[in-house]
Amino acid sequence: MAKLQVSLKARALRYLSAREHSRQELARKLARYAQEGDDIEALLDTLEAANFMSEARFSESLVNRRAARFGNSRILSELKSHNIDPDSLTEIKAALAQDEVARAREVWTRKFGVAASDANGRAKQMRFLLQRGFSHRAIQAAMRAKEENED
Repeated sequence: MAKLQVSLKARALRYLSAREHSRQELARKLARYAQEGDDIEALLDTLEAANFMSEARFSESLVNRRAARFGNSRILSELKSHNIDPDSLTEIKAALAQDEVARAREVWTRKFGVAASDANGRAKQMRFLLQRGFSHRAIQAAMRAKEENED
């Protein structure tokens, strides 16, 4: 039995029905299946015009998926890697900055729960949060607040 050839548009819609994709990400995924004469850019333009694909929805989706586990710099870095508009990045950065300390505290609590008793332990906890993309200011505020709660 012959395998059915799925059109690029059908493939794109299948990808987009699972989750939001950036233009760059969807183009990369579709490029594997493109045949000679297929115009991926025109297809992506059509999908954007029909509002099947949206940079704003993708950005919002990515932020919602990542915010509970990662800090601002990691999220913004990932958005930049998807070629998101710099103006949108500025708005997202401002929105993320409002609750970074609370998110850092929550991630720290899930991972460690109690403040370290020595300098090496504190450094380990701070490195963990730094690797997750939280700022020094947010890390210090989160750890300071946790230590005050324990006293």
